[in-house]
Amino acid sequence: MLKILMVASEAAPFAKTGGLADVLGSLPSELTRQGVDVRVIMPKYGTISSKLREKITHKCHIYVKVGWRNQYCGIEETEYNGVIYYFIDNEFYFNRSDLYGYDDDGERYAFFTKAVLDAIPYLEFCPDILHCHDWQAGMIPVLLEAQYRNIDLYGNIKTIFTIHNLRYQGIYSIEQMKEWFSISDEYITADKLEFYQNASFMKGALTYSNLISTVSNTYAKEIKNPFYGEKMDGLLNARSKELWGIINGIDYEEFNPEIDSLIYQTYKKSNMKGKNENKVAIQQELGLTIDENIPMIGLISRLVDQKGLDLIECVLDEILAEDVQFVVLGTGDVKYERMFHDAMQRFPGRVSANLRFDNTLAHKIYAAADLFLMPSLFEPCGLGQLISLRYGTIPIVRETGGLKDTVISYDESTGEGNGFSFTHYNAHDMLYTIRRAVGYIRKKSLRNKIRKAAMSCDYSWYSSAVKYKEMYDTLKPSSD
Repeated sequence: MLKILMVASEAAPFAKTGGLADVLGSLPSELTRQGVDVRVIMPKYGTISSKLREKITHKCHIYVKVGWRNQYCGIEETEYNGVIYYFIDNEFYFNRSDLYGYDDDGERYAFFTKAVLDAIPYLEFCPDILHCHDWQAGMIPVLLEAQYRNIDLYGNIKTIFTIHNLRYQGIYSIEQMKEWFSISDEYITADKLEFYQNASFMKGALTYSNLISTVSNTYAKEIKNPFYGEKMDGLLNARSKELWGIINGIDYEEFNPEIDSLIYQTYKKSNMKGKNENKVAIQQELGLTIDENIPMIGLISRLVDQKGLDLIECVLDEILAEDVQFVVLGTGDVKYERMFHDAMQRFPGRVSANLRFDNTLAHKIYAAADLFLMPSLFEPCGLGQLISLRYGTIPIVRETGGLKDTVISYDESTGEGNGFSFTHYNAHDMLYTIRRAVGYIRKKSLRNKIRKAAMSCDYSWYSSAVKYKEMYDTLKPSSD
């Protein structure tokens, strides 16, 4: 049985700021069901709930060198969904109110990466593959080669690095990187860690990992181009033969309109009556005009340019001229929060701006809306469109990253498709596509046809795990 140790800075339900945590909370248990021995190692943050914390047990402690400092490292573990999760404990680095955003983040994750490698002899589990996620774990493949490879226990360990978002790269000064990791000048070169007069955790991972993956097939192609490549496109092109694209999944138990306790009325693909009941109920709750026939567009997002909010800003009044309702949930740039707040005043009964994060309301919007708008500038994978498909809420997306891989634009000539999409990052292309979508969903038979196509998709973790297992198998020793 293959033994995989996943290394990440967050994992649900222990700590979460984004989609990375969802992956580390769901993928390992699905891989376990498919016969892979997967375990996860992450920092022990002060934000972990007391309910979860009381189930974490202490194994032992060691000391880890970070430059001149000799830092305490507790090694702890628990089990969740049939998977063992290990924790690196150091209160100075991780007992804080937030996961990220501190001046010493580089040092914190330098400690974490060194601690992971130093902890392996104490885990009673020697992995065949270290599967590292995002920049915070990016230096592990470098250190494995530079400082551990000659130690018997580490001699045959392979490495995989998964890019969840190429924009965040862990870039620090050369002096800091040399000091934290005790590495010599030979590693700070243009073909290794050096990155525009600095050094990068992620570049180290992209250079030294045996394989690289990212969270959709299209994003794997896009990041080899300068527009999406964040100055790493040259390196990614050089390693294109080792680059995999594997779409993320979603938890089909959490997001299931047949059993979802957070929505007003459950429903299923064979009987959509409950979906209209959800619409009327959310109209009542949010003070919108009650009319089950008026098309409702949902938007659940960070309100930032990357998510296409600048496109919406250009044509919001034209969208609302289509006699639709617009339900927004999220926070972000002040100008976009103000835009939706003002629209709610100007279009009473038509716009609901909920400028916060609210998981219950998110589920209600997925269940109630007819259309789900996601016009991202770039989107490595995207979860919103996967959830909306699950609930029969027809997505409108820009063709980028995982959005392109999962949403098939409706084709009236063949009758196939599970949503609507546009190619160019252009506000009027988006507006045209919204008008097209609204026109189709006003026709009940077409609306139900596209809804059923959406709900027939399978973006559970099962199929993603099959692909990950296939990738792992390519690194099996030839003697197997």
